[in-house]
Order: sequence, then C-alpha cells, then structure tokens
Amino acid sequence: MSTWERVADLPLTIEDYALERLQRDVSSAFTRVSTVIRLRGAGTDGVGEDVSYDADDQGALQAAGPALPLAGTWTLASFCEHLAGLDLWPEPPRHPPSVHYRVWAYESAALDLALRQAGRSLQEVVGREARPVRFVVSLRLGKPPTLDPLRSRLDGHPGLRVKIDPTNDWTAELAAAVAATGAVESLDLKGQYKGTVVDVAPDPALYRLLLEAFPDAWLEDPHTGSPEVDALLEPHHDRISWDAPIHSVADIEALPFQPKAVNVKPSRLGGVRSVLTAYDHCDAHGIQMYGGGQFELGPGRGQIQYLASLFHPDGPNDVAPGGYNDPHPAPGLPDPPLPVAAEPTGFRWG
Repeated sequence: MSTWERVADLPLTIEDYALERLQRDVSSAFTRVSTVIRLRGAGTDGVGEDVSYDADDQGALQAAGPALPLAGTWTLASFCEHLAGLDLWPEPPRHPPSVHYRVWAYESAALDLALRQAGRSLQEVVGREARPVRFVVSLRLGKPPTLDPLRSRLDGHPGLRVKIDPTNDWTAELAAAVAATGAVESLDLKGQYKGTVVDVAPDPALYRLLLEAFPDAWLEDPHTGSPEVDALLEPHHDRISWDAPIHSVADIEALPFQPKAVNVKPSRLGGVRSVLTAYDHCDAHGIQMYGGGQFELGPGRGQIQYLASLFHPDGPNDVAPGGYNDPHPAPGLPDPPLPVAAEPTGFRWG
C-alpha cells in the first residue's frame, strides 16, 4: 500500500471555512504575509497555510473571503479531486509557483481535519513513528557579505548547522572564514532560480572557490548549461542536491543525472498526493531526502517539521524554528534536533 493510499479514504466532513491573515515585518523592505486556511466540520477544525510570497495575492484571497464551495461529505481523495476543479484565485496569481502553494494550503488543512475527525494522528495512519528532527538554518551573509550573520547565530548556538547562500561577491578570505566555523552543511547555489531576487548568475570563479573551501558540503541547485561550470561540477555529482526544479516525481526523473538527494518541499509539490508519492519514490530509489520551508508564519511550519520527522528526520532539513529567520534571532531558540511534538490527533506539530 502506498503512503497516499493510507490516507486517501479518510472520511471528511466540511461545514464551512475561514481565512486568517498572518503578517510579520521582516525588514524595512519586506513584510511577510500568509493566510491560514481553517476548514471546519463535525465540531473540530483543520488548518493549512498559504505561503504565496506576493502580499497582493494574499490580500486578494483574504478580501474574497470563504467563497469556495467546499462544504460537503467527502473522502480526502474526493475532496482533492473536487478542489482541482475549482478556481482558487480571485485574481490571477502573480507568480506561477504560487498555484501549488495554495493547493497545498487547502489540502493540508483537509488532511488535518480528516485526521482530527477520525481521532487519529498522521504518524499512526501512515505507519511511521515521528522522530527528532535534525535541522539547519538557511542564511545569506548580507550586502556586502560578512561573517557577522553566521557568527551571531553560532555564538548563541555553537552546535548549529547552516545552509549558506553564497553570492558572487564572496572573497577567498570570507569563504575560508565561513568554512573554518565547521558549521556549513550545504551551499545553496541558487542556480536554478530564474527572474527572482535570489538568482545567482553562474560564475566559474565562485564555483572553484566553493569546491575548494567546502569539499564535503552538499551543493544545492547548481547552475546547469554553462560548459565551464558543468565541467567543474562533473566530479562532484555525488554531493549535488536539488530543490527549485522539484515539483513532482516526473521532475526528479528528469534531472540531468540520478540525484543523491532532493529537497522535497511540500508547498512546492502542491497536493498531498504529490508529496507522499515523492516520498515513496525516493525511498524506492535510494534517494536521500530533506525538507525545506517557505518562511511560514503559522501552522505550515509545524507541518513541514512533522513531515520531516516521519520521512527524513536525519537529513539537512531547512525547517528551523521560524525565529531563526529573524535578522536578529531572539535568545532561547531551540538547538537541533527538534524534539517530537506531534499532537495526538491530526496533522499538527505542537
């Protein structure tokens, strides 16, 4: 039985639903907005979180209100089929990836509600035991880049591991200082993003610098299609992992070579079935997995931590508690690994 088949027939009753705005000022230039989807029925509720990045997309959703025809008696599978036939966007999405993010919000809420109505937990239904979650903190070193953002976090949490985003203005001295901390688990090369604020253009000099300074780190999302960069990376295929291109099992199969590891990011894959199918595929093909977040402000963060605890607790999971995303993290944040916090019923991580 596939993991999807274990949850597909869960009964689900929806009477109505509500939308709740979450907001956090991340910096002077960026206010993060997300929306909690709260499905209600049979005396309980289920929650998911829309993590679309454009605040106008979130505002349009919230202004439209709970206008979708979701009420009814379903199974989880029939609800997901029904949802696929609806237009979830009061205004056209401003960024194509957001389409999957919104599907994940509604379907994760439906999974939570179905489990809570059944009085069962996700770990029970999928037949896996939640385990403590090893996590890394994703970090970019500023403009101009300095060691300070990394050092400030390590001073309070010397055992922390990080996923660093190198940029083309790194110097050899900075790379050596970062490497000397011993904290770098992976390098997010941002070579697969196109037309975003985090794109990093392929620079063979940067790749040479990183390959020498970090001989054991994972290399996430390197640029492909540049003959010089491709030649530099060819001996290092065993430590290349993929994130941005992964929206389905078909995308895993279409990678330029058999991957050793992939970032199974639930919101990027969209529906519950797509996510669980990817987990099964990677298990069957010996592909290491880890999870990644989308700057969740609410229950979505706990849900990706829950999934990591079940399917890849020992990976370099980019699912650190949200406080680590703050420019100046507050004292008292937990060190890895995260203890198990699965709630007794539902798809919730306390």
